[in-house]
Amino acid sequence: MTKLFDTADVIRSKNAGPYELTFDIIFKEADHFNKFVEAKIMTPAVFANLYNIPENRVISVISFPPAKAVKITIIRPMASGDLGEKDIYGAQQHSPLLNFTYTI
Repeated sequence: MTKLFDTADVIRSKNAGPYELTFDIIFKEADHFNKFVEAKIMTPAVFANLYNIPENRVISVISFPPAKAVKITIIRPMASGDLGEKDIYGAQQHSPLLNFTYTI
């Protein structure tokens, strides 16, 4: 088992407008990025399960080889700034990814 935290330089979340959140995983090494993408480790279904959201709320899971990065975009649970919303910038939503483990 490999922990994502050990293979990525960057794991972060942020707003992608007021109605979407985006998550970035930027790998340390191209070889590990390539294996992660080829093995289809992160899919909409996997991400939805990890975040306990319906799969139809996952807009995209995109790999970007020049940056050794995977970007996941979802529909926010509530709009940024709405009454009761606790993370206006979306910067505190990446923590489930820190403990994500997988096998290649």
